[in-house]
Amino acid sequence: MTQNTPSSPCHLRITSDVRQHVLSAAQLKARGISAAQATGQCRTGGPWQQPLPGVYVLHPGPLSGRERLRSALLYAGRPPVSGRRSAPARTGGTDPAYGEAMVTGLAALSLHGFAAAPPAVSLDRIDVLVPRARRLRSVRYAHLVRTPELPEPEVLEGLPVAPVARALADAVAGIGDAFAVRRLLTEAVRDGHCEPAVVVGELNRAKVLGRPQVVNAVDSLLAKGRALAEDRLYGLVRGYELPEPLWNVDLRLPGGPHLGGVDAYWPEEAVALELDTRAPRYGRLDDDRRQEEHEAEWSAYADRREHLERLGVTVVHLSPRKLREAPEQQAVVVRTALMAAAAREPAAYVVILPR
Repeated sequence: MTQNTPSSPCHLRITSDVRQHVLSAAQLKARGISAAQATGQCRTGGPWQQPLPGVYVLHPGPLSGRERLRSALLYAGRPPVSGRRSAPARTGGTDPAYGEAMVTGLAALSLHGFAAAPPAVSLDRIDVLVPRARRLRSVRYAHLVRTPELPEPEVLEGLPVAPVARALADAVAGIGDAFAVRRLLTEAVRDGHCEPAVVVGELNRAKVLGRPQVVNAVDSLLAKGRALAEDRLYGLVRGYELPEPLWNVDLRLPGGPHLGGVDAYWPEEAVALELDTRAPRYGRLDDDRRQEEHEAEWSAYADRREHLERLGVTVVHLSPRKLREAPEQQAVVVRTALMAAAAREPAAYVVILPR
């Protein structure tokens, strides 16, 4: 045997690393194993198998969940026949052979730690997000999801994975069971994976908001998100020893117009606090109509806030995400607004009513 003679496929060094026993044809070729040699190892009774075109698993028997995920990524990420990629591969600690492909859907949610998502080994299909221009078909358990714009993947267990909101939308697009949809959306918000508004935005992008199994689940999602945000606000006030406000009240001028509801109000300091738990609710309206409704909503909010501030009421605006990720910083914002009240002109008298 000369120095340039390739090693026998049977004597490839296999370690416990899944990357060393799930390899693409190109990776085998780089190790001196030709396509013909690899195919020979996959004959009936042979030591290898070929679960997907151009992908080899160097052992017989069922694939593990990690092996199914890696093999699907290797299949989706292989170079086009021309050998040229439309864009450079993203690595970020992952195998360059994955190209731009990333796991999405239920398999991605399982990697993100969702209890409501089955493990990859039990899924009938692995959803893999690829650029829309990819001319590659879904095969066996590798299901390709094409998109005009790829999100920035997260690296979980060494694999490129779509962000939670995108993975949720891709999973929901393939689920017809309303209970399963509700469980996934509820877990996303309850466990702090992402905010309701972000989820609804992705569901709208995927054009699934109008589906019957999604409509009620989204209503539940928004209610859950609102309740969690309010709980965090209560915890913020008490945990950082802020003065106790009046909770969930309506403000009105004496004998005059309704000024709007606020989540918390400190009457002595004339400081109002609002949680922004709104989410876009798009039906099957065209894009122009959606944009008009979105602008009208923000205009009404801005007008109300401006009216209150003209009356001398300071309005503090907090988002659920800031409450979750930076509560101490938000407590400082509220405390500063309360302390600044002493240096301001007295606010106009407003009537406070329970909401």
